[in-house]
Amino acid sequence: MRIIDTHAHLFDEVFAGDLEEVVSRALQNDVEKVFLPNIDESTIPAMLDLCTGHPGFFYPMLGLHPTEVRADYREVLGRMEALLQAGHPFIGIGEVGLDYYWDSTYYKEQQEAFRCQVEWSLAYGLPLMIHSRSAQKELVDVLAPFRTRGVGGVFHSFGGMAEEARELLSFEGFMIGINGVLTFKKSALPEVLRQIPIERVVLETDAPYLSPVPRRGKRNESAYIRHTLVKVAEVYGLPVETVAGQTYENALKIYSGARK
Repeated sequence: MRIIDTHAHLFDEVFAGDLEEVVSRALQNDVEKVFLPNIDESTIPAMLDLCTGHPGFFYPMLGLHPTEVRADYREVLGRMEALLQAGHPFIGIGEVGLDYYWDSTYYKEQQEAFRCQVEWSLAYGLPLMIHSRSAQKELVDVLAPFRTRGVGGVFHSFGGMAEEARELLSFEGFMIGINGVLTFKKSALPEVLRQIPIERVVLETDAPYLSPVPRRGKRNESAYIRHTLVKVAEVYGLPVETVAGQTYENALKIYSGARK
């Protein structure tokens, strides 16, 4: 089998002591590629170092996470966009989006920063990796004007209800990212997932967060994506190998830069 972890933050300092072992376990569990969405300016060097040290395994993205948007976001985005010069290594724009779960201090600034980075996606031909938490309405409002302009990517870590899934799937260029939340005992996601075509699903870990059962409560890593894969196969009533193959191709359909 070949598996792609479409969303992991393995450049996080919690992996500093055993990163090579983490990579080895991922490979032993059929994880062939890992996509690395960025967080802010400070995480770019570590992320790129990982990609340089493991070519063909790690693939970087460039973006400003919504919880990192501050009053100076325009200056930050200006410096980040300068990295999108000819020959850049990035396969997508992410992790970007809206998050009003903990704090809505920068309510409008988050939307403006998100809108700016959607424009990057179109200008540079790079798909989005979208984070949305407690912001479905605002997310759709920002994306709606781009609907006919070829915008695409992944709605990361989906955990909503069927109506929300249908609303997101109406944006034809997007996949839905499914992670360990699917395995949680009280999760309503299995029933919702049955209403999402497997052709619109990609797998992710969001490591070091959201470890799947039976690793819940521990640091997540790419190897644990196997638990999510098995649960997805169970939900659809399909062989694990079929789901692995379909989600692998789905990921490369969106992030074609990772075919290299």
